[in-house]
Amino acid sequence: MALPLPCTVCGNDLDQAAVRCPFCGAEQEAAVSRSPRPTLRTVNLEKGLPTVAQALARLRQELDVARAQGFRVLLLIHGYGSSGEGGAIRAEVRRQLGHLREQGRINDFLPGEQCDRRTGRRRQLAKRFPFLEPCLRTPNPGISLVIL
Repeated sequence: MALPLPCTVCGNDLDQAAVRCPFCGAEQEAAVSRSPRPTLRTVNLEKGLPTVAQALARLRQELDVARAQGFRVLLLIHGYGSSGEGGAIRAEVRRQLGHLREQGRINDFLPGEQCDRRTGRRRQLAKRFPFLEPCLRTPNPGISLVIL
């Protein structure tokens, strides 16, 4: 049995004979020229209790690595913070992601608390990237999803 290949646009697994992606509608190249690529990379930015500057440096590094390795989505674990109001790493990571989106360096990002079945952005992501369904089941303010 042939291994599925990712869509050249959205990264969803397709049958090797697929001419058009059923998820995003993109026309596909010949299966011979495409190779499987990873889709989701998880990065724990709070591992090792870093400072805000260290966490932001790691974010930049992980974005570069993910792009170089062909990932389409990063699941960032930045934590919520112990104050009950959101931590400094969470706030700065999201601020940085907003700047990167404005600069066109990332396509989009979804704060974890917006992973609610009722939100339109969550539904769009789940349709575009079905492999994210487990990540999108429950709102989680300690994560962010980054679309590269």
